[in-house]
Amino acid sequence: MTTVGNQFAPMSVSTLKENIAGVLSGAIFSGKLKPGERLNESQLSRDLHVSRAPIREALQHLQEQGLVMNSPRRGMFVVLLEDDDIVKINSVRLILEAEAMCQARTKMTPADEIRLIELLERLEGAQLESPAIRARYDLDFHQAIWSLTGNPYLERTLHGLTAPLFAHAVLRTLHSETVRHIIDSHRPLMDFLQRRSDVPPHQLVAEHLRITWVRPER
Repeated sequence: MTTVGNQFAPMSVSTLKENIAGVLSGAIFSGKLKPGERLNESQLSRDLHVSRAPIREALQHLQEQGLVMNSPRRGMFVVLLEDDDIVKINSVRLILEAEAMCQARTKMTPADEIRLIELLERLEGAQLESPAIRARYDLDFHQAIWSLTGNPYLERTLHGLTAPLFAHAVLRTLHSETVRHIIDSHRPLMDFLQRRSDVPPHQLVAEHLRITWVRPER
């Protein structure tokens, strides 16, 4: 079994669960923890210098986010997506994210717009960054849109759906031209939010997802 390794500093007790979840999610997004890798509570407890109780709580939190899956009688594992899983996730994401785009467009304030532009420009400048950093910036941009809906249920559902996709995307080897197309596909989303485009949001999201994933509209 591959372990995380003794590379983590001791953490503050006051935010222990959150810190552990943050460290582990960071390890998943960076590829240090691989899809399908078993997350052993005892080993993580030793590596992170904490008891098993907050480790268990953090893993449950990551399970709710869709980054960790619980296999009965086997334990917790980093989520592993098959092609069929990706198709099913994207078919739901397409519907929900199109709805989020509509709601965000009606509620976006000038301050929100400035923040989104900053996040988009950061992503657009990340072509030469590592896949982990690009995925983080990409997710940050989408999460900022979802937060504008004012609907925590929609926001949480989208995060739970997409977190495994973004973690999975980190491990994919993409041609630099494809990376550029993926990054550029976020600009039409921003144009829609700024009311510069009247392309239907379902079509916009489908075209955005289609660059990375095969036929998301299925």
